[in-house]
Amino acid sequence: MWCGYGRHGGGWAWLAMSISVFLFLALLFVIALLIVRALGRSAPTRGEPPAHRGGPHAEQILAERYARGEIDEEEYRRRLATLRGTPPGGAPPGGAWP
Repeated sequence: MWCGYGRHGGGWAWLAMSISVFLFLALLFVIALLIVRALGRSAPTRGEPPAHRGGPHAEQILAERYARGEIDEEEYRRRLATLRGTPPGGAPPGGAWP
């Protein structure tokens, strides 16, 4: 009895088909993983101020520029207030300090 194998291919056809299905599923998994990672990077996190998203900390860069003398104290305070979301020289929005 031939059991469906016939003379051409034998057990190798079954093996090749199994491997190709495995490779196809692995490819789908890799594509899904890349999509999830790409969406995870671009999505902003809730409750985190814009200055704290990725890369070097903006306040640290501003402090370094002030320390090197690239900006004066007035500009430093104005930009720091902007980063923190407070008006320069005043209370933050809502009237309460953090």
